[in-house]
Amino acid sequence: MEKRVQKGKEESVLPAYKFRLFVTGSTPNSVRAINNLQRICEAHLAGRYSLEIVDVYQQPAVAQSEQIIALPLLIRKMPLPERKLIGDLSETERVLNALGLNE
Repeated sequence: MEKRVQKGKEESVLPAYKFRLFVTGSTPNSVRAINNLQRICEAHLAGRYSLEIVDVYQQPAVAQSEQIIALPLLIRKMPLPERKLIGDLSETERVLNALGLNE
């Protein structure tokens, strides 16, 4: 999925970002990870991302298919290659760098 933006006579293609965040219910770390990721995405990718939140307690098969080793876990599904980041996503610069958003 791409979003085209018209700038003057030039047209640029902005990559669509797709994220999947694995959490464990409403634990403090999970809630922080959700809030931090939503804040980062709105500040840096407004209108150019989709976010799927997967509670491993409610959807264990999805978590098993991704071979989860620690939680919370964020996976950038698109653009490829996939990138993974573990933790509550509280260090914005680290998150941006790990997900390739500072490139």
